[in-house]
Amino acid sequence: MHAHIAEAVKKPDLISLEPDLACLRFETMKIYSALGAVRHLLETGAVEPGDTLIDSSSGIYAQALALACHRYGMKCHIVGSTTVDRSTRVQLEILGATLEQVAPSKNLRLDQELRVRRIAEILAANPSYHWMRQYHDAIHYHGYREVAEQIDEGIPAGPLALVGGVGSGASTGAIGTYLREAGRDVTLVGVQPFGSVTFGSEHVADPDMIIAGIGSAIAFQNVRHELYDRVHWVNFESAVSGAVSLLRTSGIFAGLSAGASYLSALWERRRDDTRTYVFIAADTGHRYVESAYARHQQALDIDTLKPHEITSLDELKHPWSTTAWPPVTS
Repeated sequence: MHAHIAEAVKKPDLISLEPDLACLRFETMKIYSALGAVRHLLETGAVEPGDTLIDSSSGIYAQALALACHRYGMKCHIVGSTTVDRSTRVQLEILGATLEQVAPSKNLRLDQELRVRRIAEILAANPSYHWMRQYHDAIHYHGYREVAEQIDEGIPAGPLALVGGVGSGASTGAIGTYLREAGRDVTLVGVQPFGSVTFGSEHVADPDMIIAGIGSAIAFQNVRHELYDRVHWVNFESAVSGAVSLLRTSGIFAGLSAGASYLSALWERRRDDTRTYVFIAADTGHRYVESAYARHQQALDIDTLKPHEITSLDELKHPWSTTAWPPVTS
């Protein structure tokens, strides 16, 4: 029996799609990050029960941190973007978390900068608050050790490839690190949207991009670039096509980052069939119904899609590019 709902919903399902291809499907992956970080802060005495934890979020991490604070008796304040939907806002309110949303912005970079600026103002007025810094603090790696253990136990011994969104770096980077520490031969494949500064695609815009959770318009300090062996940049249309195909062929209803990761995993498997491929579905598809899944009749046949193999970031282009990391010409 679980002591709290956060413990119940955090564990992912490892689903076999083919003998050498599996999906690690989460209801919401960032609960691991939030629970692990809050637990570590309490154990080390950095915070005490009843303290206020604050962070920025576009939605998913807000819910995760609110649940972690509810689990451990903490107060929670979120500075959110305008993308935080009504469902999340209502849940935060009932859970006792407070939310303030920044003014609408023309682009992701400005939105993220406004949120960080607002956090600085709040901390100046409330120095007892603890900033979780999900984008910058390596403390968010801690919670993913358990995920790595589940993969290690569920996937037969042998070479493994982990494919998933880079995001803040505290998911794929952490899981890959812990798997390697356990002795697994792991190729780590990071997935990015165009326009993200994390792996240098900020010069290639994608106006339709709504998968900000796997990329960034500002530098994330907890992304360890040296952990990644390959990187894929996938645009909105291709991610939608991947997500629709994943639902149609497997029944897995997941977010757009899962669609992009599914495409990338299939391509990597064509390149090297000596490994078992595990791709991450970090959240469910509910928040993407109107913006993506409703377009399913326009989704492309993924068998007709293939990435541009590049050797320099100057060669990046839509709809999909990939390279070994670091590129030959950087």
